[in-house]
Amino acid sequence: MTLLEMKGIHKSFGDLEVLKGVDLTVEKGHVVSVIGPSGGGKSTLLRCATLLETVDAGSIAYSGEYAVTMESGRAVYASPAALKSVRRRFGLVFQNFNLFPHWSVLRNVMDAPVSVLKLPKAEARDRAMGFLEKMGLADKAGAYPCQLSGGQQQRVSIARALAMDPEILFFDEPTSALDPELTVEVLRVIRSLAEEHMTMVVVTHEMSFAAKVSDHVAFMDGGVVVESGPAAQVISAPTQERTRKFLEGFNQL
Repeated sequence: MTLLEMKGIHKSFGDLEVLKGVDLTVEKGHVVSVIGPSGGGKSTLLRCATLLETVDAGSIAYSGEYAVTMESGRAVYASPAALKSVRRRFGLVFQNFNLFPHWSVLRNVMDAPVSVLKLPKAEARDRAMGFLEKMGLADKAGAYPCQLSGGQQQRVSIARALAMDPEILFFDEPTSALDPELTVEVLRVIRSLAEEHMTMVVVTHEMSFAAKVSDHVAFMDGGVVVESGPAAQVISAPTQERTRKFLEGFNQL
């Protein structure tokens, strides 16, 4: 079952065309890693997929429900009510955590289920505690973000996203703000979600993670998908010269 289908996505910022007709399809239960050099369009693609940026052209559909369609050569967004429905289908984990600093860990995780999903507070609290326990952070429920390590804050961010019961979870370079030890900690959590068949799209520079955990890898450069396919094929035996050169650079580190 296709959970996300993006077709012909174009996005410009002024005169700079960042996305030049990108296609991306994500199947239920799959992990898709998006790799490539900085400035290649990876994070912009993620922001377009999660409706944080508007596209200039193309279509975006979640489980067949369209957020954006093409009409008379331009992108047309669905009604506010339809977009609200679409937004409930996905969760997003940011690079820099984006936790509310004046709220406890527990409140950070349970607030959206209460305010958006309208869950009773007791039910939202139980759900939040369940995900904090899953992240190994049940004992930090009463703490504030400033009292946590970067890895712990990112795990709280993951718990917060999971608490909304998304069909698909997006990660925008989730380890870029972490040191190597904390990176391992967060990648271990993402790997455990993959083992539970959580559908995920991960923008990452962690090539080993992409190779071992992903079902599918898309290599982006210059605003286009240069190569995509099964993770083992793209990482170990790329067919495009640009992909090979990019991966050789990582292998030499």
